[in-house]
Amino acid sequence: MNAVDANVELPAKPARWRRLGTLPVFSHYNRLVALVFACNVAALVFGLSGGQWWSGAGVDLPALSGLVVANLSMAILIRQQYLINALFWLATRAPTTWPLAIRRSLAKVYHFGGLHSGGATAAIAWFAALSGSMIWQRFAGPGGVSLTLIGLSGGLFGLLLLIAIMALPGIRGRFHNAFERTHRFGGWAALALFWAMTLVSAQEQNPTLALMDVLLRSVSFWMLLLLTLSIALPWLRLRKVPVSLLKPSAHAVIARFDHHTPFAGSATAISRHPLWEWHSFANIPTPGEDGFRLIISRAGDWTGAFIEQAPTHVWVKGITTAGVAHIETLFKSVVYVATGSGIGPVLPHLLARQVPIRLIWSTRSPRATYGDSLVDEILEAQPDALIWDTDVSGKPDLVKLAYAAVQSFGAEAVICISNQTLTQRVVEEMEARGIPAYGAIWDS
Repeated sequence: MNAVDANVELPAKPARWRRLGTLPVFSHYNRLVALVFACNVAALVFGLSGGQWWSGAGVDLPALSGLVVANLSMAILIRQQYLINALFWLATRAPTTWPLAIRRSLAKVYHFGGLHSGGATAAIAWFAALSGSMIWQRFAGPGGVSLTLIGLSGGLFGLLLLIAIMALPGIRGRFHNAFERTHRFGGWAALALFWAMTLVSAQEQNPTLALMDVLLRSVSFWMLLLLTLSIALPWLRLRKVPVSLLKPSAHAVIARFDHHTPFAGSATAISRHPLWEWHSFANIPTPGEDGFRLIISRAGDWTGAFIEQAPTHVWVKGITTAGVAHIETLFKSVVYVATGSGIGPVLPHLLARQVPIRLIWSTRSPRATYGDSLVDEILEAQPDALIWDTDVSGKPDLVKLAYAAVQSFGAEAVICISNQTLTQRVVEEMEARGIPAYGAIWDS
Protein backbone atom coordinates (compact mmCIF):
# COMPACT_ATOMS: atom_id res chain seq x y z
CA MET A 1 0.00 0.00 0.00
CA ASN A 2 2.85 2.35 -0.76
CA ALA A 3 3.92 2.85 2.84
CA VAL A 4 0.41 3.86 3.93
CA ASP A 5 -0.90 1.63 6.69
CA ALA A 6 -4.67 1.21 6.51
CA ASN A 7 -4.69 -0.25 10.02
CA VAL A 8 -2.95 2.67 11.71
CA GLU A 9 -4.32 3.65 15.11
CA LEU A 10 -5.48 7.24 15.32
CA PRO A 11 -4.27 9.14 18.37
CA ALA A 12 -6.95 10.25 20.80
CA LYS A 13 -8.39 13.71 20.27
CA PRO A 14 -7.37 16.37 22.80
CA ALA A 15 -9.99 17.54 25.26
CA ARG A 16 -12.77 19.48 23.53
CA TRP A 17 -11.92 22.75 25.24
CA ARG A 18 -8.35 22.52 23.93
CA ARG A 19 -9.50 22.23 20.32
CA LEU A 20 -12.36 24.71 20.25
CA GLY A 21 -10.81 26.55 17.32
CA THR A 22 -11.03 23.41 15.16
CA LEU A 23 -14.75 22.81 15.76
CA PRO A 24 -17.06 23.58 12.80
CA VAL A 25 -18.98 26.18 14.81
CA PHE A 26 -15.75 28.18 15.16
CA SER A 27 -14.68 27.82 11.52
CA HIS A 28 -13.12 30.80 9.77
CA TYR A 29 -16.35 31.06 7.76
CA ASN A 30 -18.42 31.49 10.92
CA ARG A 31 -15.84 33.85 12.40
CA LEU A 32 -16.25 36.14 9.39
CA VAL A 33 -20.04 35.99 9.75
CA ALA A 34 -19.67 36.93 13.41
CA LEU A 35 -17.32 39.79 12.53
CA VAL A 36 -19.84 41.22 10.06
CA PHE A 37 -22.63 40.93 12.64
CA ALA A 38 -20.47 42.58 15.31
CA CYS A 39 -19.75 45.58 13.05
CA ASN A 40 -23.43 45.96 12.27
CA VAL A 41 -24.44 45.71 15.92
CA ALA A 42 -21.93 48.46 16.67
CA ALA A 43 -23.54 50.58 13.95
CA LEU A 44 -26.97 49.91 15.45
CA VAL A 45 -25.79 50.92 18.93
CA PHE A 46 -24.42 54.15 17.51
CA GLY A 47 -27.66 54.82 15.64
CA LEU A 48 -29.74 54.31 18.77
CA SER A 49 -27.52 56.56 20.88
CA GLY A 50 -25.29 59.27 19.48
CA GLY A 51 -26.50 58.94 15.90
CA GLN A 52 -30.14 59.66 16.76
CA TRP A 53 -31.31 57.86 13.62
CA TRP A 54 -34.80 57.47 15.08
CA SER A 55 -36.45 60.49 16.74
CA GLY A 56 -39.72 62.32 16.87
CA ALA A 57 -38.49 64.55 14.07
CA GLY A 58 -38.18 61.59 11.72
CA VAL A 59 -35.82 58.82 10.69
CA ASP A 60 -32.38 59.16 9.18
CA LEU A 61 -33.33 57.19 6.08
CA PRO A 62 -30.03 57.92 4.24
CA ALA A 63 -28.06 56.32 7.11
CA LEU A 64 -30.18 53.16 7.01
CA SER A 65 -30.04 53.07 3.23
CA GLY A 66 -26.26 53.44 3.35
CA LEU A 67 -25.94 50.44 5.65
CA VAL A 68 -28.10 48.36 3.31
CA VAL A 69 -25.92 49.30 0.35
CA ALA A 70 -22.66 48.75 2.28
CA ASN A 71 -23.61 45.24 3.40
CA LEU A 72 -25.10 44.31 0.06
CA SER A 73 -22.01 45.57 -1.73
CA MET A 74 -19.78 43.38 0.40
CA ALA A 75 -22.04 40.36 -0.15
CA ILE A 76 -21.97 40.75 -3.93
CA LEU A 77 -18.41 41.94 -4.53
CA ILE A 78 -16.82 39.20 -2.42
CA ARG A 79 -18.20 36.75 -5.01
CA GLN A 80 -16.63 38.63 -7.92
CA GLN A 81 -14.16 36.33 -9.69
CA TYR A 82 -11.36 38.87 -10.06
CA LEU A 83 -11.58 39.70 -6.37
CA ILE A 84 -11.59 35.99 -5.44
CA ASN A 85 -8.46 35.42 -7.50
CA ALA A 86 -6.84 38.46 -5.89
CA LEU A 87 -7.60 37.11 -2.41
CA PHE A 88 -6.05 33.74 -3.28
CA TRP A 89 -3.04 35.47 -4.83
CA LEU A 90 -2.45 37.56 -1.72
CA ALA A 91 -2.93 34.64 0.66
CA THR A 92 -0.51 32.39 -1.23
CA ARG A 93 2.28 34.99 -1.34
CA ALA A 94 3.42 33.80 2.08
CA PRO A 95 6.64 31.74 1.78
CA THR A 96 6.85 28.27 3.30
CA THR A 97 9.52 29.60 5.67
CA TRP A 98 6.82 31.41 7.62
CA PRO A 99 5.50 29.67 10.77
CA LEU A 100 2.96 26.95 10.01
CA ALA A 101 0.45 28.60 12.36
CA ILE A 102 0.32 31.63 10.05
CA ARG A 103 0.24 29.65 6.82
CA ARG A 104 -2.53 27.32 7.98
CA SER A 105 -4.74 30.35 8.72
CA LEU A 106 -3.94 32.02 5.40
CA ALA A 107 -4.96 28.79 3.66
CA LYS A 108 -8.50 29.32 4.98
CA VAL A 109 -8.86 32.14 2.44
CA TYR A 110 -11.60 30.15 0.67
CA HIS A 111 -13.86 30.77 3.70
CA PHE A 112 -14.47 34.28 2.32
CA GLY A 113 -18.08 33.18 1.80
CA GLY A 114 -18.64 34.13 5.44
CA LEU A 115 -18.50 37.75 4.31
CA HIS A 116 -21.10 36.98 1.66
CA SER A 117 -23.52 35.30 4.06
CA GLY A 118 -22.96 37.79 6.86
CA GLY A 119 -23.27 40.78 4.56
CA ALA A 120 -26.41 39.49 2.84
CA THR A 121 -28.11 38.68 6.16
CA ALA A 122 -27.21 42.07 7.63
CA ALA A 123 -28.40 43.85 4.48
CA ILE A 124 -31.80 42.17 4.75
CA ALA A 125 -32.04 43.09 8.45
CA TRP A 126 -31.21 46.72 7.75
CA PHE A 127 -33.63 46.75 4.81
CA ALA A 128 -36.38 45.53 7.13
CA ALA A 129 -35.54 48.43 9.46
CA LEU A 130 -35.50 50.83 6.50
CA SER A 131 -38.87 49.64 5.16
CA GLY A 132 -40.49 49.77 8.59
CA SER A 133 -39.08 53.24 9.19
CA MET A 134 -40.41 54.50 5.86
CA ILE A 135 -43.89 53.19 6.65
CA TRP A 136 -43.80 54.82 10.11
CA GLN A 137 -42.56 58.12 8.70
CA ARG A 138 -45.28 58.08 6.05
CA PHE A 139 -48.26 57.29 8.30
CA ALA A 140 -47.30 58.16 11.89
CA GLY A 141 -44.36 60.49 11.58
CA PRO A 142 -43.64 63.74 9.76
CA GLY A 143 -44.36 62.20 6.34
CA GLY A 144 -42.31 62.84 3.23
CA VAL A 145 -42.17 59.25 1.97
CA SER A 146 -44.24 58.43 -1.10
CA LEU A 147 -46.38 55.35 -1.53
CA THR A 148 -44.35 54.59 -4.65
CA LEU A 149 -41.18 54.29 -2.59
CA ILE A 150 -42.94 52.20 0.05
CA GLY A 151 -44.35 49.90 -2.64
CA LEU A 152 -40.92 49.43 -4.23
CA SER A 153 -39.36 48.70 -0.84
CA GLY A 154 -42.03 46.11 -0.05
CA GLY A 155 -41.45 44.28 -3.33
CA LEU A 156 -37.70 44.38 -2.87
CA PHE A 157 -37.90 43.15 0.71
CA GLY A 158 -40.02 40.20 -0.40
CA LEU A 159 -37.50 39.31 -3.10
CA LEU A 160 -34.56 39.50 -0.71
CA LEU A 161 -36.36 37.27 1.78
CA LEU A 162 -37.11 34.71 -0.94
CA ILE A 163 -33.47 34.66 -2.06
CA ALA A 164 -32.29 34.24 1.54
CA ILE A 165 -34.74 31.42 2.27
CA MET A 166 -33.75 29.51 -0.87
CA ALA A 167 -30.11 29.84 0.16
CA LEU A 168 -30.64 28.04 3.48
CA PRO A 169 -28.46 24.88 3.37
CA GLY A 170 -31.32 22.38 3.71
CA ILE A 171 -33.46 24.05 1.03
CA ARG A 172 -30.51 24.77 -1.27
CA GLY A 173 -29.37 21.15 -1.17
CA ARG A 174 -32.82 19.72 -1.81
CA PHE A 175 -33.93 22.21 -4.47
CA HIS A 176 -30.63 23.27 -6.00
CA ASN A 177 -32.01 24.19 -9.43
CA ALA A 178 -34.70 26.37 -7.84
CA PHE A 179 -32.05 27.96 -5.60
CA GLU A 180 -29.84 28.74 -8.58
CA ARG A 181 -32.65 30.26 -10.63
CA THR A 182 -34.01 32.21 -7.69
CA HIS A 183 -30.58 33.69 -7.09
CA ARG A 184 -30.17 34.53 -10.76
CA PHE A 185 -33.55 35.92 -11.76
CA GLY A 186 -34.49 37.13 -8.29
CA GLY A 187 -31.11 38.82 -8.00
CA TRP A 188 -31.56 40.60 -11.31
CA ALA A 189 -35.07 41.72 -10.32
CA ALA A 190 -33.79 42.91 -6.94
CA LEU A 191 -31.06 44.93 -8.62
CA ALA A 192 -33.65 46.57 -10.89
CA LEU A 193 -35.79 47.46 -7.88
CA PHE A 194 -32.75 48.90 -6.09
CA TRP A 195 -32.17 51.13 -9.10
CA ALA A 196 -35.82 52.19 -9.10
CA MET A 197 -35.70 52.99 -5.38
CA THR A 198 -32.49 54.97 -5.81
CA LEU A 199 -33.93 57.05 -8.65
CA VAL A 200 -37.27 57.70 -6.92
CA SER A 201 -35.62 58.55 -3.60
CA ALA A 202 -33.13 60.92 -5.23
CA GLN A 203 -35.94 62.73 -7.04
CA GLU A 204 -38.22 62.96 -4.00
CA GLN A 205 -35.54 64.17 -1.58
CA ASN A 206 -34.25 66.82 -3.98
CA PRO A 207 -37.26 67.90 -6.10
CA THR A 208 -35.68 71.22 -7.10
CA LEU A 209 -32.44 69.74 -8.45
CA ALA A 210 -31.71 67.93 -11.68
CA LEU A 211 -31.83 64.16 -11.12
CA MET A 212 -28.41 63.56 -12.65
CA ASP A 213 -26.80 66.17 -10.42
CA VAL A 214 -28.25 64.43 -7.35
CA LEU A 215 -27.13 60.98 -8.52
CA LEU A 216 -23.58 62.06 -9.26
CA ARG A 217 -23.23 63.19 -5.64
CA SER A 218 -24.81 59.99 -4.27
CA VAL A 219 -22.57 57.24 -2.91
CA SER A 220 -25.43 54.75 -3.34
CA PHE A 221 -25.60 55.54 -7.05
CA TRP A 222 -21.91 54.82 -7.60
CA MET A 223 -22.05 51.64 -5.52
CA LEU A 224 -25.08 50.39 -7.44
CA LEU A 225 -23.26 51.13 -10.68
CA LEU A 226 -20.26 49.13 -9.46
CA LEU A 227 -22.49 46.23 -8.38
CA THR A 228 -24.27 46.24 -11.73
CA LEU A 229 -20.97 46.05 -13.60
CA SER A 230 -19.74 43.29 -11.28
CA ILE A 231 -22.87 41.21 -11.91
CA ALA A 232 -22.83 41.85 -15.65
CA LEU A 233 -19.14 41.17 -16.20
CA PRO A 234 -19.30 37.35 -16.24
CA TRP A 235 -22.22 37.49 -18.67
CA LEU A 236 -20.34 39.86 -20.95
CA ARG A 237 -17.85 37.02 -21.35
CA LEU A 238 -20.55 34.50 -22.30
CA ARG A 239 -19.69 32.44 -25.36
CA LYS A 240 -20.36 29.10 -26.97
CA VAL A 241 -17.26 26.97 -27.45
CA PRO A 242 -16.58 23.57 -29.02
CA VAL A 243 -15.93 20.58 -26.79
CA SER A 244 -14.60 17.12 -27.62
CA LEU A 245 -15.60 14.25 -25.35
CA LEU A 246 -13.84 11.01 -24.48
CA LYS A 247 -16.22 8.52 -22.87
CA PRO A 248 -14.25 5.84 -21.01
CA SER A 249 -17.44 4.46 -19.42
CA ALA A 250 -21.13 5.09 -18.93
CA HIS A 251 -20.24 6.79 -15.62
CA ALA A 252 -17.86 9.51 -16.80
CA VAL A 253 -16.61 11.58 -19.71
CA ILE A 254 -13.44 13.60 -20.14
CA ALA A 255 -14.25 16.90 -21.85
CA ARG A 256 -11.51 18.68 -23.82
CA PHE A 257 -11.52 22.45 -24.47
CA ASP A 258 -9.08 24.52 -26.51
CA HIS A 259 -10.48 28.05 -26.27
CA HIS A 260 -8.00 29.02 -23.53
CA THR A 261 -5.51 27.60 -21.02
CA PRO A 262 -6.41 28.15 -17.33
CA PHE A 263 -4.15 27.86 -14.31
CA ALA A 264 -3.95 24.80 -12.06
CA GLY A 265 -6.31 24.99 -9.11
CA SER A 266 -9.05 26.82 -10.99
CA ALA A 267 -12.55 25.93 -12.16
CA THR A 268 -14.79 26.61 -15.14
CA ALA A 269 -18.59 26.81 -15.21
CA ILE A 270 -20.33 25.30 -18.23
CA SER A 271 -23.94 25.12 -19.39
CA ARG A 272 -26.06 23.80 -22.22
CA HIS A 273 -28.80 26.37 -21.52
CA PRO A 274 -27.11 29.48 -20.06
CA LEU A 275 -30.17 31.08 -18.49
CA TRP A 276 -31.17 27.98 -16.57
CA GLU A 277 -28.43 25.81 -15.16
CA TRP A 278 -24.67 26.05 -14.65
CA HIS A 279 -22.21 23.47 -13.32
CA SER A 280 -18.64 24.12 -12.25
CA PHE A 281 -15.77 21.66 -12.72
CA ALA A 282 -12.07 21.77 -11.92
CA ASN A 283 -9.81 22.65 -14.83
CA ILE A 284 -7.08 20.16 -15.75
CA PRO A 285 -4.41 21.97 -17.76
CA THR A 286 -1.38 19.97 -18.83
CA PRO A 287 1.99 21.76 -18.57
CA GLY A 288 3.30 22.58 -22.04
CA GLU A 289 -0.06 22.05 -23.76
CA ASP A 290 -2.78 24.48 -24.78
CA GLY A 291 -6.32 23.97 -23.56
CA PHE A 292 -7.61 21.94 -20.65
CA ARG A 293 -9.80 18.99 -19.65
CA LEU A 294 -12.73 18.50 -17.30
CA ILE A 295 -13.72 15.20 -15.69
CA ILE A 296 -17.51 14.96 -15.56
CA SER A 297 -19.02 11.99 -13.75
CA ARG A 298 -22.65 10.96 -13.49
CA ALA A 299 -24.06 12.67 -10.39
CA GLY A 300 -27.58 13.74 -11.37
CA ASP A 301 -29.91 14.49 -14.27
CA TRP A 302 -27.72 17.17 -15.83
CA THR A 303 -24.47 15.20 -15.80
CA GLY A 304 -26.31 12.06 -16.88
CA ALA A 305 -27.77 13.84 -19.91
CA PHE A 306 -24.36 15.37 -20.67
CA ILE A 307 -22.73 11.94 -20.73
CA GLU A 308 -25.47 10.29 -22.77
CA GLN A 309 -26.14 13.05 -25.32
CA ALA A 310 -22.51 14.14 -25.84
CA PRO A 311 -22.86 17.80 -26.95
CA THR A 312 -20.45 19.26 -29.49
CA HIS A 313 -20.62 22.77 -27.99
CA VAL A 314 -21.32 24.23 -24.55
CA TRP A 315 -21.64 27.70 -23.08
CA VAL A 316 -18.97 29.15 -20.81
CA LYS A 317 -18.99 32.44 -18.90
CA GLY A 318 -17.16 34.29 -16.22
CA ILE A 319 -13.51 34.31 -15.32
CA THR A 320 -11.37 31.29 -14.47
CA THR A 321 -11.57 31.25 -10.68
CA ALA A 322 -9.26 29.82 -8.02
CA GLY A 323 -10.54 26.94 -5.90
CA VAL A 324 -9.64 25.43 -2.55
CA ALA A 325 -6.70 23.33 -3.81
CA HIS A 326 -4.97 26.50 -5.01
CA ILE A 327 -3.74 26.98 -1.43
CA GLU A 328 -1.33 24.02 -1.70
CA THR A 329 1.69 26.26 -2.32
CA LEU A 330 1.44 27.52 1.25
CA PHE A 331 2.78 24.17 2.43
CA LYS A 332 6.04 22.28 2.02
CA SER A 333 4.19 19.03 1.27
CA VAL A 334 0.57 17.96 1.00
CA VAL A 335 -1.53 14.80 1.19
CA TYR A 336 -4.47 14.82 -1.22
CA VAL A 337 -7.49 12.66 -0.41
CA ALA A 338 -9.90 12.24 -3.32
CA THR A 339 -12.88 10.05 -4.09
CA GLY A 340 -14.40 9.33 -7.50
CA SER A 341 -14.29 12.25 -9.89
CA GLY A 342 -12.66 14.28 -7.11
CA ILE A 343 -9.46 13.26 -8.86
CA GLY A 344 -10.25 16.04 -11.35
CA PRO A 345 -9.31 18.95 -9.04
CA VAL A 346 -6.22 17.02 -7.87
CA LEU A 347 -4.78 15.98 -11.23
CA PRO A 348 -3.61 19.44 -12.36
CA HIS A 349 -1.58 19.75 -9.15
CA LEU A 350 -0.01 16.33 -9.72
CA LEU A 351 0.98 17.44 -13.22
CA ALA A 352 2.19 20.91 -12.16
CA ARG A 353 4.46 19.45 -9.44
CA GLN A 354 4.71 22.70 -7.54
CA VAL A 355 4.58 20.94 -4.18
CA PRO A 356 5.59 17.42 -3.06
CA ILE A 357 2.34 15.44 -3.00
CA ARG A 358 1.12 12.10 -1.74
CA LEU A 359 -2.18 11.00 -3.30
CA ILE A 360 -4.90 8.78 -1.85
CA TRP A 361 -7.65 8.13 -4.41
CA SER A 362 -10.61 5.94 -3.54
CA THR A 363 -12.93 5.03 -6.41
CA ARG A 364 -14.82 2.24 -8.08
CA SER A 365 -12.90 0.34 -10.77
CA PRO A 366 -10.65 3.28 -11.70
CA ARG A 367 -9.47 1.89 -15.05
CA ALA A 368 -12.91 0.73 -16.14
CA THR A 369 -14.54 4.00 -15.04
CA TYR A 370 -11.99 6.64 -16.07
CA GLY A 371 -9.86 4.81 -18.62
CA ASP A 372 -6.36 3.35 -18.66
CA SER A 373 -4.78 6.51 -20.05
CA LEU A 374 -5.99 8.68 -17.15
CA VAL A 375 -4.89 6.18 -14.50
CA ASP A 376 -1.51 5.76 -16.21
CA GLU A 377 -1.13 9.54 -16.35
CA ILE A 378 -1.79 9.73 -12.60
CA LEU A 379 0.73 6.99 -11.82
CA GLU A 380 3.35 8.57 -14.07
CA ALA A 381 2.98 11.87 -12.19
CA GLN A 382 2.61 10.19 -8.77
CA PRO A 383 4.23 6.72 -8.75
CA ASP A 384 3.60 6.37 -4.99
CA ALA A 385 -0.12 7.14 -5.28
CA LEU A 386 -2.47 4.89 -3.34
CA ILE A 387 -5.35 4.09 -5.69
CA TRP A 388 -7.97 2.20 -3.70
CA ASP A 389 -10.44 0.21 -5.82
CA THR A 390 -13.60 0.04 -3.73
CA ASP A 391 -15.00 -2.74 -5.93
CA VAL A 392 -12.06 -4.92 -4.90
CA SER A 393 -11.22 -3.79 -1.36
CA GLY A 394 -14.43 -2.17 -0.13
CA LYS A 395 -14.67 1.34 1.24
CA PRO A 396 -11.54 2.44 3.14
CA ASP A 397 -11.28 4.50 6.29
CA LEU A 398 -9.95 7.63 4.62
CA VAL A 399 -9.32 9.36 7.94
CA LYS A 400 -6.88 6.62 8.95
CA LEU A 401 -5.28 6.55 5.50
CA ALA A 402 -4.87 10.33 5.51
CA TYR A 403 -3.31 10.29 8.98
CA ALA A 404 -0.96 7.45 8.04
CA ALA A 405 0.10 9.29 4.87
CA VAL A 406 0.82 12.46 6.83
CA GLN A 407 3.01 10.53 9.24
CA SER A 408 4.90 8.52 6.62
CA PHE A 409 5.30 11.36 4.13
CA GLY A 410 5.89 14.13 6.67
CA ALA A 411 3.20 16.28 5.04
CA GLU A 412 2.18 19.63 6.52
CA ALA A 413 -1.44 19.57 5.37
CA VAL A 414 -4.30 17.47 4.01
CA ILE A 415 -6.60 18.60 1.20
CA CYS A 416 -9.76 16.52 0.72
CA ILE A 417 -11.81 16.54 -2.50
CA SER A 418 -14.90 14.42 -1.99
CA ASN A 419 -18.60 14.65 -1.19
CA GLN A 420 -19.76 16.99 1.55
CA THR A 421 -20.12 14.40 4.32
CA LEU A 422 -16.75 12.74 3.77
CA THR A 423 -14.91 16.02 3.21
CA GLN A 424 -16.21 17.44 6.47
CA ARG A 425 -15.32 14.25 8.34
CA VAL A 426 -11.74 14.13 7.04
CA VAL A 427 -11.17 17.84 7.66
CA GLU A 428 -12.63 17.76 11.18
CA GLU A 429 -10.76 14.60 12.21
CA MET A 430 -7.43 15.91 10.91
CA GLU A 431 -7.89 19.34 12.46
CA ALA A 432 -8.85 17.76 15.79
CA ARG A 433 -5.43 16.11 15.83
CA GLY A 434 -3.52 19.28 14.96
CA ILE A 435 -3.09 18.60 11.24
CA PRO A 436 -4.07 21.48 8.93
CA ALA A 437 -6.85 20.20 6.66
CA TYR A 438 -8.91 21.79 3.91
CA GLY A 439 -11.90 21.00 1.72
CA ALA A 440 -14.84 22.65 0.01
CA ILE A 441 -17.47 24.12 2.36
CA TRP A 442 -20.55 24.13 0.07
CA ASP A 443 -21.53 27.68 0.90
CA SER A 444 -22.75 28.62 -2.58
